[in-house]
Amino acid sequence: MAADPAFQDGSEETTTMGDVNFVDWTGLCRRIVSRQRELFAAERGISARTRYEGRGDGGDCSLVLDRRCEDIIFEELERELAGGPSVVAISEERGQVAIGGGEAALQLVIDPIDGSMNMRRTIPSHSLSFAVADGDSMAAVSYGFIHDFGADEEFVAHAGEGAMVDGRPLESDPRDGLEVVGIESAQPGAVEATIAALAGQVYRLRVVGSLAITLSYVAAARFDGMLSGRACRSVDVAAGQLIVREAGGAVEFAGLGLGDAELGLDARYLVAASRDPEQLGLLLAAQAAGAATAS
Repeated sequence: MAADPAFQDGSEETTTMGDVNFVDWTGLCRRIVSRQRELFAAERGISARTRYEGRGDGGDCSLVLDRRCEDIIFEELERELAGGPSVVAISEERGQVAIGGGEAALQLVIDPIDGSMNMRRTIPSHSLSFAVADGDSMAAVSYGFIHDFGADEEFVAHAGEGAMVDGRPLESDPRDGLEVVGIESAQPGAVEATIAALAGQVYRLRVVGSLAITLSYVAAARFDGMLSGRACRSVDVAAGQLIVREAGGAVEFAGLGLGDAELGLDARYLVAASRDPEQLGLLLAAQAAGAATAS
């Protein structure tokens, strides 16, 4: 895998407290991925992965592997941030956790496993999603990292610097129309009206099973757009929405501006994205049709 160009000269990111770059976030995330990969290799079968341990702060029943993947993240964070600036981590299982003793400089928005059902059923498409923000909304996210364990690909974005896959720049390459669109949270019945609204407008639909990966596919122009069939959480999309925007695409949260889509774990919103901003309206209309039926 190619190195992040930001670190190809061998230097480390160093700057003052409050700046997003006081840590080599990509290096940190790669260490987490390496340890998580070993964990998945040790727990290969469906029965081994289908063990639960309570309910996480995000509201879902927690798999043992969800919690062990999250433990790895916090171990690496505490090691990396020891003696440094404080942060607040917002993570699916533990909720909001302060690391360090001072006033928090940044918020970290983390999904240890996005696509837990895929992981449990040994479907390869699941991911680590890790975002860094210097405020309380999606607009404040300034770093995003997603690792797709199925394809073994790494998506990274720095605000204002573009997005990359395995160190190669991502450039959104809009085409006329919507050939392939990803749909997530695709529960039968709940998305019937959404799919019907897309009839004649979209050539094919794809369901990956991970919001983070699906957003990354929009950024990489593999999908022309995506939408969620039900409201999602900040941890699912904080990194992915930045990667899409830095690749030249557009993202919307159910009519909310980026500054209104909060990062807290209690926040819920529909998400839609398109690599061509002019196509986003069609996806939003289909999403609204589904939401109206569900209500």
